[in-house]
This record gives sequence, structure tokens and C-alpha cells, in this order.
Amino acid sequence: MIIAPSLLSADFSRLQNEIEEVEGFGATWLHVDVMDGHFVPNLTIGPVVVNSIRSKTRSTLDCHLMVKEPEKMIPWFLRAGADVITFHLEAVERVPELLRMIRQSGKKAGISIKPATPAAMLEPYLSELDLVLVMSVEPGFGGQGFMPESLEKVKWLSEMKKAKGLSFLIEIDGGINAVTAKACKDAGVEVFVAGSAIFGAKDRKKAWDELKAVIS
Repeated sequence: MIIAPSLLSADFSRLQNEIEEVEGFGATWLHVDVMDGHFVPNLTIGPVVVNSIRSKTRSTLDCHLMVKEPEKMIPWFLRAGADVITFHLEAVERVPELLRMIRQSGKKAGISIKPATPAAMLEPYLSELDLVLVMSVEPGFGGQGFMPESLEKVKWLSEMKKAKGLSFLIEIDGGINAVTAKACKDAGVEVFVAGSAIFGAKDRKKAWDELKAVIS
């Protein structure tokens, strides 16, 4: 089980310190929310920041592209040093082409789906995926409440993974904390993106330990 702290909730004025703090807790993944102001109504991190982070950490950089034309941006983030690149199913038409672009570079490829998108739409691509990211909030902003209906998608993905003998990781993002994570784990989640639950906590180490205990 993996906790991937979301840097969207970190203090950008001291980003290296924020990364070092969560790595001190035991983080080996860092979740990078990339928003373009078009696919979602917010604007966040670009490849220049990812490149800067890359030189400061050995953690897996898990880049979630919430962007309108991911085919244009994927090469930028590959060059910047992303380890995992996830794009939205709703944003593309040539899914296999983008998966090949990422995987042929030696990096891991993922697809994310919004709350309104049925998980079954991913079925044609499951054998080519390293990761599936289920959004348990509407993408675009941190600090939203968890949507419990997202667990049905996780359960379906977990069943498909077992039935077909596949190895993709199931990740969830949105409203994850020590309360919601237990149901996510039971449904089949393996990577837990946590932003405000960690970076917004008064006692971050305690928040990390509580979340870790729930998913372990």
C-alpha cells in the first residue's frame, strides 16, 4: 500500500522542505497535480517545477495530467523526469497511442476517470495500463469531500484485475484521510493520494501515521 502525498496542498514557497518532511515520514511517491485551466478550472504545476523537483528527490513522481490536450504535454513531463504519467480518459480520443508514447519511454502509464465516467469504459485498455486513477472528487480543487460511490468503480477494477491476471495499480484521489481510507483499502485501492489530510494537518506526522495504520 502506497501513500502519495499531493503536492497541490503543500506550501509552494518551501516546496523542497515540504517534500523532505513527508519523505521523512516514509513517503516514496509524490503526487503532482497538473491543471491547465481548461480541462479543469484551475492552473497549477508545469514541467519546469517537475524538473526542479526531480533533482531534489528519488521518490516516484506521479504526475496526474488534468489537461485538455495531454498529447502535447506528455513529452514535456517525460523530459522533466516524471516516473508515472496519468491522463484523463475524457480528454483524449487516441488512448492507445498515448499509452505507447509513455511506456516506450520507459515510464509508467495511467488513465484517470472523473466521478461521472463509468469504470467499464476503461476495459479495452486495462492490459496496457500500469495504473488506474479513480477520482473520488471532481478534479480541479483540493480539499473536497470524498464521494463514496467511487468505491463501486474500485471494486469493479479490482475484480477485473484479478479475473484477467493484470498488474495495474489502483489509485484513488480526493477526500482521502484516515476515515475514508479504510473503505478504499477494502474495495481494492493500492495507492492513496492524500493532500490536505497530510499537509493541512496541525500534526502532520500524526496524520501520516494514522493513515498508514489504516491502510497497512
